[in-house]
Parts: sequence; structure tokens; C-alpha cells
Amino acid sequence: MELLTNGQITPAEAFIFFRELDNHKNQIITRANDEEQLEDIMKELDDLIGLDKVKQLVKEIQAFVAIQKKRQEENLLTEPQVLHMIFKGNPGTGKTTVARLLGKMFKAMKILQKGHTVEVERADLVGEYIGHTAQKTREQIKRALGGILFIDEAYSLARGGEKDFGKEAIDTLVKAMEDHKDSLIVILAGYKDEMEWFLQTNPGLRSRFPIRMEFNDYTIDELMQIARMMVEKRQYKFSSEAMSKFEKILINSKNGIYYDKMGNARMVRNMIEKAIRRQAVRLVNQKKISREDLLYIKPEDVSEVEEA
Repeated sequence: MELLTNGQITPAEAFIFFRELDNHKNQIITRANDEEQLEDIMKELDDLIGLDKVKQLVKEIQAFVAIQKKRQEENLLTEPQVLHMIFKGNPGTGKTTVARLLGKMFKAMKILQKGHTVEVERADLVGEYIGHTAQKTREQIKRALGGILFIDEAYSLARGGEKDFGKEAIDTLVKAMEDHKDSLIVILAGYKDEMEWFLQTNPGLRSRFPIRMEFNDYTIDELMQIARMMVEKRQYKFSSEAMSKFEKILINSKNGIYYDKMGNARMVRNMIEKAIRRQAVRLVNQKKISREDLLYIKPEDVSEVEEA
């Protein structure tokens, strides 16, 4: 202001100076907000139960992206950031949860503009006649631009052989990954063995998805931690007897031949929701209902897996 008053700079020069100063302040505030948001996202990742190897790999990706940005600022050579991924694991092992966190993380790091996650499966991509598949796939890609396209049971796109329209979906997807390489990240997810088979049927895909994450089944202890967390979030509590029964059911189900199809956190959630409904049936005709009655899930509320 003193320079302007003394006539050392013109009003136009003063306006440019103050505008640049405001822009600089806004950049500092935005950077601080992004860093704070990133810290919150990484804490959310750390708070997930289990998934130790997945957490480690996500932190490696975050560090890699951050250092490549620093190198770019110093005019040093950078590694290409190909961030398309393969997620391998049974249902209920946290694949979708981690995909959503990655979207938010990449947005905070300015890799993705929106950071949202569009979740699709074969039916959302594959049409019923020639040309329909490419159209449906492009529509889903358009929805995902600026974020992540998460394709569950991706191996089903290759199950029909050469004449199946699933191949058209893959071809359209591969082209879009190239056309929108700076605004789209694709994650293919599914069972471990099926995803390995899928990559073998289309060797060209393997090099396009350099990041592979394996989501192992949860241990019984981890499933019980998840159960307690889910119950507490809903403001319920297990009685000690109900907790013992819940754990026994999990142990028995883990030894069952269909566990990989029904298990992990998804099964725990279904069992808890069933228990809450059964508790409601037990209480609804009770003449006097105390606060403690409303809180506690009892053994008779906990059902066998096949009922959940």
C-alpha cells in the first residue's frame, strides 16, 4: 500500500500484486486442507481391521505418488504412474472398502479430480446384441471419469469365449484406459483363482494392471472384532453368552465348504442384522421393555449361518 501511495507502482500493478498474493494464500490453504484430508484417509485405512499386506501396499502407492510429484517439481525424471489394479480375494474381505478409500486418497493427492468409485459387474457392461456392449461399457466409463471404475467378478467378462460380448467389453475398457489415462483408474476384482485364469486368457491385460492386491480371509479373532465394532456402531451389545455362540458359529462356518462364497465381514454383517431383527421379535410383545433390554443381544437372537 505504501508503494501505491508513494506512486512507485500504478493501481493496475497493485491489483495484479494483490491478486497474486491472494492466489498464493489460497494455494497454501488448499495444500494444507489436502494434507489434512490425506491424513484422515490414511487413518481410516489404519483403523480397518486386518488387511496388513493391503495397508502396506496402499502406503507404498501413496509414497510413490508423492515422491514422483516432488521429483517433477525439481525437474527430475519421473516413473510413469500406471495405477490400474487387480484385487484378488473372497467376498467380504474389504475390496470395495479399500477401492473407495483409494479414490478419496487419489483425489486428495490431485491424481483424480473427483475421487468417486463407480461399482459395476458384468450385467452393467455386457449388452445383448452387437454394438450394445460397447455403448453400455462407455456409459459406465463416462460415469467413472475423474474417479475409479471398480469391476467386481471381472473374470466373468471372459467366460463366454471368443463369441461372447464380454470380450467386446474388455476391448472397449482397454481403449478407454488409454484414452483417459489421466482421468480414470480401473480396478478389476474377484476370486483369486478366477482372476489368475482371467489374466491368462488375456495376456495383454497383465501389463496394464501392474498393481496386485491380495485380500486374505479374516481370522476368527478379526471377524469377532468386526462383529463387536458393527454392533457398537448400531448401539447394541452382545451378552457374553451371545458372543460365545456367535464365535462358535463363525468357527463352524469357516470349516464349511461354501465359506469362500458367503464368508468374512459380509457374513458377520448379515448375522448381526438377523440378530437385531430376532431381538425385535423377542421384545415387541414384552409388556415392559427396559433400556438394557433394548441394548443387549442374547443367545436366542443369534442364528446359525444358514439362517442368516
